[in-house]
Amino acid sequence: MLSLERTLIKVLKLKNLLFTALAAVAIVALSVSTYFTGAYAVFYGYTPRLVPIYNVEREDKVVSISFDCAWGVDYTDSILNALKVSNVHATWFMVEFWAEKYPEYVKKIDEAGHEIGTHSSTHSYMSKQNSEEIKLELNSSSEAIKKVTGKDVELFRPPYGDYDDELIKTASELGYYTIQWDTDSLDWKDLSAADIAMRVVNGVKNGSIILMHNNGLHTAEAVPIILETLKNKGYSFVPIGELIYKENYTIDGAGCQKPAK
Repeated sequence: MLSLERTLIKVLKLKNLLFTALAAVAIVALSVSTYFTGAYAVFYGYTPRLVPIYNVEREDKVVSISFDCAWGVDYTDSILNALKVSNVHATWFMVEFWAEKYPEYVKKIDEAGHEIGTHSSTHSYMSKQNSEEIKLELNSSSEAIKKVTGKDVELFRPPYGDYDDELIKTASELGYYTIQWDTDSLDWKDLSAADIAMRVVNGVKNGSIILMHNNGLHTAEAVPIILETLKNKGYSFVPIGELIYKENYTIDGAGCQKPAK
């Protein structure tokens, strides 16, 4: 009887060792995937999933403020003026039809020293598109921007924050960094300037990416409050392209980009 018990214990130990070994192999495979894709494959039900950049792991108090441009320019000059007064350079994500309709603003934003990324060609739910449709959206929208600025586009923000593996993978293959945000101003909901500013100021942390819109009803009023308050708290601002790591990085399941160790 004692011999049988010992045998069973040995069998259980071997099963545990085998499980541990298989888990280690899975971790190594995931690490290799991370190295080559630049993004964490996060496991949900044992299915790997790619994640865009929501924020960046940084020890210094540096953040980025960004504006999505899809409709109108009514408040854009006021935003640009507020950024100029505070000596802050932002990142502007432009939809192709907006860039084509307002080329003078594309030029004005670029000449003011701001960074420009693509927000797609048609502002569609791109997770519903195949790789060829995605490539067409990204290439066409970037060309519309480059036609005015003469500069290549590196950053991409999916419309509606909607993405899937195919979108991130295709964008990465074309050389784009897919950017989300971790601090949502909700300015598109026509909140008051005070409410917009409060949401941003209370949500920001080191390495945060702030989402705003160029044509929000009270965005232009909120921007000076946000910039002044965060600067008084010791934060400084850089465009997203200067905030993120361009190589040797990983992205965890929450979308935090970190330097590779």
